[in-house]
Amino acid sequence: MKTLKLSVIASALLATAGFSQIAQAEVSANFGATSNYLWRGVTQSGNAPSISGGLDYSNESGVYAGTWVGTIDWTDETSDAKGAEVDFYLGYSGESEGFGYDVGYVYYYYPSTGYEDSNFGELYFKGSFGDLGFGVSYTINSDADNDAPFGTGDLYYSVSYGFELPNEYTLGLTYGYYDFDTPTSESDYGHFQVDIGKGDFTFSISQADKESGSDDTNFVVSWGTSF
Repeated sequence: MKTLKLSVIASALLATAGFSQIAQAEVSANFGATSNYLWRGVTQSGNAPSISGGLDYSNESGVYAGTWVGTIDWTDETSDAKGAEVDFYLGYSGESEGFGYDVGYVYYYYPSTGYEDSNFGELYFKGSFGDLGFGVSYTINSDADNDAPFGTGDLYYSVSYGFELPNEYTLGLTYGYYDFDTPTSESDYGHFQVDIGKGDFTFSISQADKESGSDDTNFVVSWGTSF
C-alpha cells in the first residue's frame, strides 16, 4: 500500500495571455521547513524533517499555476532511500458575494528510484465562506491499480475553520476523510488537525485513524515564507 501521504506551465500561460493580463500577473516563490511532513494526516517524511520550495504564477483573471517540491522518505513502505515529491497544479479561483471558490487539477509526481507506480492526479474543488472552508478531491488518473488505495476513483473530503486569537496568533481546525475506491472500506480513514500559527511559524497537533497506518498523535513545528 502506498504511503499516505512552474516554470513550464507559467511560460505556456504567458505565451497565450493578452498584454494586459501579463502586466497584471504575479510570480512568487515559497520556501519552508517542517519537523514532519504530514499529508492528509499521515507522515510523508518518515516522521523526520522535510524541506520544500515552490513557484507560483497568478493573474487577476483568477487563473493560477505552480509547482512545489518537498523531500520525502517512505522507507517503511516502498523504498530504501529518500526521495522527492513534485506537484504540478493549474486552477481558477475567485469570489462571489462572500463565497470563495477554487477549482483545479494537481499531479503528484515521484521521480526517485523506488517510488515507481506512485504518481497520480486529482481534480479538486475548495470553497470558503468567512472563516469556514471545505473541499473535495477526486483521483482521475493514477499509476496504482484502480481497485487499490490511491487508484483512480478515490475521494478525499475536508472541512476547516479558522480563528483569530489575541497577540496576532491564529487557530485552525481541520477534519479530513479519505474514501478509497476499493472493494472494501478497510483502508478508509479520518484525521483531525489543530494548527496554531504566528508569523511564519506553525505548531500542529495531528491524529489519524488506525486504518491510515498509524494512530499516533503527531506534534509538528513548521516554518514557511514567500517572496
